[in-house]
Amino acid sequence: MDSWEDIKLFLTNIIWGVMRFKDKVVIVTGASRGIGRATALAFGKEGASVVVNYVKAAKEADSVVTQIKKLGSKAIAVKCDVSNEGDVKEMVELTIKTFGKLDILVNNAGIVFDIPFFDKTTEHWRRTIDVNLMGVFFCSKYAAIHMKKQKTGKIINISSTNGIDTLSPDSMDYDATKFAVISMTKNLATELAPNITVNCVAPGWVDTDINKNLSKGYVKEEIRRISLKRFGKPEEIASAVLFLTSDEASFITGSVLVVDGGYQ
Repeated sequence: MDSWEDIKLFLTNIIWGVMRFKDKVVIVTGASRGIGRATALAFGKEGASVVVNYVKAAKEADSVVTQIKKLGSKAIAVKCDVSNEGDVKEMVELTIKTFGKLDILVNNAGIVFDIPFFDKTTEHWRRTIDVNLMGVFFCSKYAAIHMKKQKTGKIINISSTNGIDTLSPDSMDYDATKFAVISMTKNLATELAPNITVNCVAPGWVDTDINKNLSKGYVKEEIRRISLKRFGKPEEIASAVLFLTSDEASFITGSVLVVDGGYQ
């Protein structure tokens, strides 16, 4: 384990029996960095076997796997472009082959092109839709096939406050997909009930690599609009995901949990 804090957490979980996800199998898409990475590690700390999905960042994904194993849990890294139906089907099948089941899917993978409207190309729009929306469809479909056989399962979709009421013209294609993900969440919750729950987490500003190139002036102005006066941490979004996939949230489905620090 990397640190004394990790050792203490691991031992505490064993002593007090708070490994909420012991023996659970989880796929986290886009798990090599940011919110996905934090979520994969959070599940690993609580005993889950984790499939760390990535599309390009193999080294980073392998690092997440290594950290999860040091915490005493199982993990594998799987290269898969979620916009490719064949890739997704193979990832889910590999998960079942390796761990024997699939309990939780976290649809986190996403991209954004912050480009002025008249500079947007058809390729920008199509790629954004393919990853952010079709990826959720493909992963949910093939995960749900197995979950229905098990008569149990949980799906979490990562949307954004941009899909609710935050306007950003330079990312209107991203905003449209995140709005659609919320609609898909509600529809899937109805379609897959009563044995599979489907919920959505809508983060506001989070301190991740995707936001690292924002200007200092813009960041300062946005922080002014956040009640808690800071960007969120990836781990704080991960905590919301773990809550919605835990037994404590067994009577919650079709819901959207906004995690934005009180953005106004």
